[in-house]
Amino acid sequence: MERIEISTEFIKLDAFLKFAGACETGGEAKLAIEDEEVLVNGEVCTMRGKKLRPGDTVELDGVTYEVAGA
Repeated sequence: MERIEISTEFIKLDAFLKFAGACETGGEAKLAIEDEEVLVNGEVCTMRGKKLRPGDTVELDGVTYEVAGA
């Protein structure tokens, strides 16, 4: 599991995927989310604007990322 630190209260799912390096572009993140390839806290999430806060987990392509506060 990779810990990704954010310095804000929350980060939106599509922005997090780019920030974490899981997707290279916003378009790639959008497609992965729309294609139901992204899990948030163990459940499929299709909301690009889903607010992630420290303690949440995101999984894509078998890699799990933990949102951590700064």
